[in-house]
Amino acid sequence: MDKKLPESILAKIQGKPKVIVTHPDVPQVAIDILREKCEVTVLQHCPQIRSEILEKCKGMDALFWGGHEPLNAEALDAAGPQVKCISTMTAGYDYVDVKEVKRRKIPLGHTPEVLSVAVAELAIGLMISAARRFHEGRKCIESSSWDNQSLKWMLGQEIRGAKVGFFGFGSLAQKIADRLEGFEIGGIIYNSRRPSPKGDAYKAKHVTFDELLEQSDILFIASPLTEATKGKFDDSAFDKMKSTAVLVNIGRGQVVQAKALYNALKTNKIFSAGLDVMDPEPLPSDDPLLSLPNCILVPHLGSATARTRGEMGVIAAHNVLLGLAGEPMIAPIY
Repeated sequence: MDKKLPESILAKIQGKPKVIVTHPDVPQVAIDILREKCEVTVLQHCPQIRSEILEKCKGMDALFWGGHEPLNAEALDAAGPQVKCISTMTAGYDYVDVKEVKRRKIPLGHTPEVLSVAVAELAIGLMISAARRFHEGRKCIESSSWDNQSLKWMLGQEIRGAKVGFFGFGSLAQKIADRLEGFEIGGIIYNSRRPSPKGDAYKAKHVTFDELLEQSDILFIASPLTEATKGKFDDSAFDKMKSTAVLVNIGRGQVVQAKALYNALKTNKIFSAGLDVMDPEPLPSDDPLLSLPNCILVPHLGSATARTRGEMGVIAAHNVLLGLAGEPMIAPIY
C-alpha cells in the first residue's frame, strides 16, 4: 500500500491543520503520515474517556476517530463548526450518526474492504472449529472424558459437499468465498438487498431469506448492522434452519438475537455456531453462550493482525488528508 499521497494533493492543504487521533493504539505509520502536514494530538487513554475526547476535540480541523465511541451531535458540538473532515478507522460505522454528520456537510470516511482478507481468514477458522467441534473436544480432554472406543463419538459436519450461504454478499463475503475454493463445497447461495454483480463469478444464487435459512449447511453472516438487519436472526429464523447447520457470524453481533441463538444451540435447533461478534460486547464472563459446548467465541478479532491494522490506519490518515485538501476521500461513507 502506498503510504504517500501525491505532492500535488498535499500542496492543497493550507497551513498546519489541527488533527486529533482519539485512540492511543492507532498505528504509528498513520500518525507519521498525518504529522507531515498537520499538528497532531493523540489521546493516551485506553479504554477511551468520553469526557477527554469531547474536551480535546475543541478547535480541531479534522477528527481521526479511533475506536467505537459514539460519533454523534454531542461530539460534533464539542469539536466546533470548524471541523473540515472526519475518518473512522473501521469498516462498520453503526456507532456514527451519519445523518448528523451529513447534515453538517462534513466529509466522512472509513476503512472498508482492506480488512476483508483478515476477517475472511478468521471466518474460515471459525467455520472449521464449529463444524468439527473443537471447543467441545477440548472440554472432553480437560474433563478426562475422551472416548476413543466409540466410532460415533464427536462426529462433526463436513465442509465437503456443503451448501454455503451468505447473509450479505459484499467484499467480505466474497473474500470468504475465495477461501472456500479447495474445500469442494456444494455451491453458494446468498441473500442481500439486491443481486450482487459479482454473483455470477462465484456461481452464487441470490435467494430469499427463508430459502437461505432452509438450504444452508454453513451460513455466514457478513452483513453490516442496519435497521433492516438488526435482530434478523430470531427464533423464527432458527426454526427454519437445518439441525445440522453451522452458523458463523463475522458481521455484527446485533444482527442475531442473543437469546434466540442461545436457545437454538441449547436445544440443537442448529448444530453449532462460531462467533467473532456478539451482543453485547464485551460479552460478560457469565453470559449463557459461554456455557455451551457447541458455541465457539472469539473476542472480535477479525481485523486483529498487525498488517491489516496498519493498512486501516494508512487509509484513515489518507482520508483525513484528502478531506483537508478538499479532495474526494479514498473511502467515503457518503
